[in-house]
Amino acid sequence: MSTSDTTVLVTVTGPDKPGVTSVLLAALSHNGVSLLDVEQVVIRGRLTLGVLVSCHTDPEDLQDQLEDAMASIGMNVDVEIGPNSVTGAKLSTHAVVVLGSPVTARAFSAISRKLAEQGVNIDSIRGIADYPVTGLELGVTVPSADADTETKLRTTLSVVAAKESVDIAVERAGLARRAKRLIVFDVDSTLIQGEVIEMLAAHAGVEDEVRKVTEAAMRGELDFAESLRQRVATLAGLDASVIDEVADRTELTPGARTTIRTLRRLGFRCGVVSGGFRQVIEPLAHELELDFVQANTLEIVNGKLTGKVVGEIVDREAKAVMLRRFAAETGVPMEQTVAVGDGANDIDMLNAAGLGIAFNAKPALREVADAALSHPYLDAILFILGVTRDEVEAADALDGGVRRVPLGR
Repeated sequence: MSTSDTTVLVTVTGPDKPGVTSVLLAALSHNGVSLLDVEQVVIRGRLTLGVLVSCHTDPEDLQDQLEDAMASIGMNVDVEIGPNSVTGAKLSTHAVVVLGSPVTARAFSAISRKLAEQGVNIDSIRGIADYPVTGLELGVTVPSADADTETKLRTTLSVVAAKESVDIAVERAGLARRAKRLIVFDVDSTLIQGEVIEMLAAHAGVEDEVRKVTEAAMRGELDFAESLRQRVATLAGLDASVIDEVADRTELTPGARTTIRTLRRLGFRCGVVSGGFRQVIEPLAHELELDFVQANTLEIVNGKLTGKVVGEIVDREAKAVMLRRFAAETGVPMEQTVAVGDGANDIDMLNAAGLGIAFNAKPALREVADAALSHPYLDAILFILGVTRDEVEAADALDGGVRRVPLGR
C-alpha cells in the first residue's frame, strides 16, 4: 500500500440475499481499490459485511458511490477511516478459496457476480492468508449440491480465475473438507524446483536435447515411459558422482517445508511418487521425514551410468497405482487422499485422488484437476485444505519461531 493511499472500512448491513457482495465489489472496482481484508457474518437473516480497502482516490467520492449502489438494492452502508473486523459464519455447503497477489476488487467483484448469477449465496467471508499470497475463503450455499452443479460452478469460476489472474478452488464444506489424511506429491517442478534429469543432462552436455523431450512429455505429446528411456540413454557413461552433486544442488519449492511440516502436524501421511530418480529423491525424503517414496532407479555399473533404468518405470499409470497402494497400506479411503502434480503424467494420479491439485501445471493437467494453483508457493495448498496462515504460524511459534522470507515480486 502506498503511503499516499487511504485505508477505508466499508460496512454493509441489511437483509441477507444473493448479489449484495457483487454490487458492493462492482462499486469498489470502479475506484480501483485494493482489498486488504473481507469478513462477513449473517445472524437471523441479517447481513453484516465488512470490507477493508486501500483507496487510491478521494474516499468521500467513494462513499457517495457506495451509498448510491447499496441504496439501489435496499442495503445500508457505513464508510469510515481505519481498520475494523467482523466475525462469524453459518453452515455452508461449499468453500470457495480465492488466492492472488494481489486479490483486486475487480477480481472479487467478478467472482461474486458469477456466484450470484448461479444463485449461490455468500454466507461468510474470511481472510485466511496474507503471505505468501492473499487468501480469502468464502463459505457459500449452492442451491443444488449435485455433481453437475459443482462442475458448472468450477468451470465458470475457472474462466474468471484465468481472466483476473487469481486462483479459485471450490470444495465441499464440512467435515469432509478437513478429513483428508494422505497426500502424495510429484517431485520435479512440484516438490522441488526444476527437473533433475535436465540437471544431470547438463553435466553430459545434452541439456537442450533432454529439455525438449521433457517438455513434450509433460504436455502429454509423448508417452512418458518412452520419453524417459530416450532421456536416460543420453546419460550413458556419466560418472555416478554427478548424482550426488545434483542432489546437493536440488532446491525445494518455496513453501515445501512449511507444507510438509504443517500436514504432518495434522496427522497426514506424506509421500512422493515421481518419474524422477530414487538416488536423488531418497535423501530429500529422509530429510523431510516422508512416509512413502516411489521413483525410478538409475542403473550404475562400475561407477558409471549405463543410460538405463532398473525395474518397472514409474509412469502415468504407475503413479495412480502407487497412490492407491499407499492409501490401502495406511487404511485411508481414497476420498481422503490428495495428489499434487504439474504434468500430463500426473493425470491418472490426480483423477484417482479425493482431491487433485495442479501446481503450476501444464494445460492437460489443469483441465482435469479439482483445483489449480498458478503461484510458485507450495504452501498455498494448505489454504485450499482449509488451514489458515495464522494457524500455520501459531504452530510454528510453539516450535521455536516464525520466519517470513521476503518475496521477490
